[in-house]
Amino acid sequence: MEVFDKFYERYDEWYDKNRDVFLKEVEVVKKIRFSGFGIEIGVGTGRFAHALGVEYGIDTSFNMLLKAKERGIKVLNAQAENIPFKDEIFDFALIIVTICFVKNPLMVLKETKRILKDNGKVVVGIIDKESVLGKLYQKKESPFYKEANFYSPKDILIFFKETGFSYDESYQLLIPYKDEILPGFGEGSFVVLSGIKK
Repeated sequence: MEVFDKFYERYDEWYDKNRDVFLKEVEVVKKIRFSGFGIEIGVGTGRFAHALGVEYGIDTSFNMLLKAKERGIKVLNAQAENIPFKDEIFDFALIIVTICFVKNPLMVLKETKRILKDNGKVVVGIIDKESVLGKLYQKKESPFYKEANFYSPKDILIFFKETGFSYDESYQLLIPYKDEILPGFGEGSFVVLSGIKK
C-alpha cells in the first residue's frame, strides 16, 4: 500500500508516542505459545518482529522494510498473497494488524500454511471490528485505516477453518479503558488468535 511508503515515519512515531500500548500488545502476542524459526508477514517497520525475536519479515513498503532492516530483521519486499519462500520451512508466522490491509485474507492464510511446517503455528493479531477501538478506527479519517477492512475474531476463525488451520488459543487486551489481558475474545479491542496447521 502506497500510504505506508508515504507515511512510514508517522507510522513508526505512533509506536514511540504510544509505547505503553505497544508493550502491552507485545505482551498479548507473547501469551500465545510459539517458538523456533519464524517470519512476520506484514512486518512493517519491524517493531513486533524485533520485540518478539522474529528473524524474517516481508512487506510491500520499501521504506518500512528499511526501518525493519535497521532493527536487524532479514527482510524481503513481497506481497502476503505470494510469499517468496519454499514450502514447509517456518515453525511459526505472525500476522499482526496486517490482515485488515490485504486484498485476499484467505489467500494470505493459504500461503502462510504452505510455508509452515506440519503443526506450525499462525498467530493473527487484529483490532476487533466490533470493539470500541475497532468502531472508532472505522470512522476515523486516518490515512492508514481509511483503506482497511476490519474483521472480528469470529471472521478469523472462519478463515482458519477455510484454509486448513485448527484454532488453538486467543488472548485480548482490554483497551482503551483498561490494560488488562484476558484469554479468549469478545471484550478486548486488540485480539490475538492462533491456529495450527493441520
